[in-house]
Amino acid sequence: MRATHELLTWLSGRGLEVVLIILGSVLLARFVSWVGGRLTDRIDRESTGGDALVRSEAAKHRHSLTQVLTWVAIVLIYSIAAFFVLDRLGVPITGLVAPATVLGVGLGFGAQRIVGDVLAGFFLITERQYGFGDVVSISVTGAPEPANGTVEDVTLRVTRMRSPNGEVVTVPNGAITKVVNLSRDWARAVVDVPVPTSVDVNRVNEILREVGREAFRDPAMRPLLLDPPSVMGVESLGLEEVNVRVVARTLPGKQFEVGRDLRARIVLAFGRQGLSVQPPPVSVDRATSDDAVPAAAQDGDR
Repeated sequence: MRATHELLTWLSGRGLEVVLIILGSVLLARFVSWVGGRLTDRIDRESTGGDALVRSEAAKHRHSLTQVLTWVAIVLIYSIAAFFVLDRLGVPITGLVAPATVLGVGLGFGAQRIVGDVLAGFFLITERQYGFGDVVSISVTGAPEPANGTVEDVTLRVTRMRSPNGEVVTVPNGAITKVVNLSRDWARAVVDVPVPTSVDVNRVNEILREVGREAFRDPAMRPLLLDPPSVMGVESLGLEEVNVRVVARTLPGKQFEVGRDLRARIVLAFGRQGLSVQPPPVSVDRATSDDAVPAAAQDGDR
C-alpha cells in the first residue's frame, strides 16, 4: 500500500513533469518543423513563381540554410528535453560528464565519417557551392560515374537530388570530391552541327545566325535567352565532315531546353535550304567492289 502511494505521489509530481517535458518537446519540434516548411515554401514562391529550376542564388542559399537550421533546432530541442527528463528521473547529470566524455571520444573515433559528413555539409552551405534547385554533377569517392540531377534537399550530413530519370540519389557530403554546378548565375547551351566538307561553311554560318536571331525573337524562347545565340565557327575537322558550334547563354537550368529547341530549328532551316546535317554516304563504287569480292570467291568455289 505504501509503495502504491509513493508511486502515485511520484507520478503526480516528477512523473507528470517528465510527461509534460516529453509532450512539450514533441510539440515544439513539430512547430519548428512546420515553421521551417512554411519559410521554405515562401522562399520558393517569392523567388521563382513556381519554377523549381530558375531562382536566385540568394534564394537557394536561404532555402538550404532554413532546412539546416530547422534540423539543428529539432536536435537541440530533443537533446535538452533528454537532459531534463534524466534530471527529473533522479539521474545525476554531473556524474554522467566523465562517462559522456569517454563515450564522445569513442564515438569520435568510430564515427569519423559522420563527423566528416557534417563538417563537409557545413562548408558546402556556408560557401554556397550549391543549393536547393541547382542542377549539379557530383563526383563521389569510389563511384565510377558522377551523380547528376537537381538538388532537392541539403542537410549537414547528406545531399539528396533527383536524377533526370526520376531517381532519388542520396550522397554523403563527406564523400563529395568535386561539384560541377550547371545552374549558377547563367548557363550555356552548346550545339555542334555536323555538315559535310563539300558545303560552303560561310553559307552554313549565315543560316545558323538567322536561326539564332529567330529563336531570340520567338516569344516562347526569348525569356530563356540572355542574348542572341552566337555562331563560334568551325570547332573540329574530319575527313568527311566539319562541326560548326553554336553557343547560347540561358537562364540557369534552361540550357537543355534551349539546346533541344535550337537543334530542331537548325534541322528545319537546313531542310528548307536543301542542306543535310548528316555526313555524305559511302561511295557506291566502293560498296559494289567490296560486295563483289565474296561473290567472286563463291564463283571460284563452285
